[in-house]
Amino acid sequence: MAELKKYKGIIPAFYACYDSEGNVSPEGVRNLTKYFVKKGVKGVYVNGSSGECIYQSVQDRKTVLEHVVAAAEGKLTVIAHVACNNTKDSVELARHAESLGVDAIAAIPPIYFRLPEYAIAEYWNTISEAAPNTDFIIYNIPQLAGVALTMSLFAKMRKNPRVIGVKNSSMPVQDIQMFKAGGGEDFIVFNGPDEQLVSGLVIGAEGGIGGTYGAMPELYLKIDELVRAGQMSKAMEAQYAANDIIYKMCSCHGNMYGVIKEILRINEGLELGSVREPLPALIDADMATVREAADMIKEAVSRFCR
Repeated sequence: MAELKKYKGIIPAFYACYDSEGNVSPEGVRNLTKYFVKKGVKGVYVNGSSGECIYQSVQDRKTVLEHVVAAAEGKLTVIAHVACNNTKDSVELARHAESLGVDAIAAIPPIYFRLPEYAIAEYWNTISEAAPNTDFIIYNIPQLAGVALTMSLFAKMRKNPRVIGVKNSSMPVQDIQMFKAGGGEDFIVFNGPDEQLVSGLVIGAEGGIGGTYGAMPELYLKIDELVRAGQMSKAMEAQYAANDIIYKMCSCHGNMYGVIKEILRINEGLELGSVREPLPALIDADMATVREAADMIKEAVSRFCR
């Protein structure tokens, strides 16, 4: 049976780190990893949506994961998202991830073509078989993948003993309850939508994996702490503060991940570059909003985490 304690808590989704020419920056990757170690989060989710994986090559993703694992020095739970839009590349990334000793691999379903459930199950199981000594986490994000994890597909996947959890990024919080009930006590469900972390934890999620956690990890760690302590009113206040920041970050011309990287430069001194095309980069008109969001984070952390 897998050791599930290492997955319970706040796990930021790792951001793509680029140099001035738009190539993966090993220095940026290592610095961001050390930042997460310093902040005290449970782990990192590498090469997922926040890592711009759809726009990266297989080699790019290998390079990122190699430097994350090296810089983490065993101090973080490392979950590697390995899905590509074909089985061959996904298998290659799964084998590579296991060779580095990651704690788990994860995968969205194939996108674009609407595959039958048995084909999705075969895709996930083939990836899992390529990393036979590594836990497997299903990534359910129907609003982007175009495919939802149904209870029938979920039942098929639970026959694979390496499947230990679901990263659930669908908006209905009830889905967390359903997956938790179906998986049982020895199964992890992660809350995906950052805006509903409190709700997800209350209804059964053991932790969260989120794309905005990295911009304000202290705030999400506090939300998790308050919920577990039963201080729900305070947890809701902190959640509302986080949500206001998210809405602000999403109001720019540039992509939200570009906003977050600039916030991390302003607030933390991290140089992580921009985003990879076709994601839109920040423009000059965005900078006032970015600075406002950066200040909102500092104020919220000071208010809730001191």
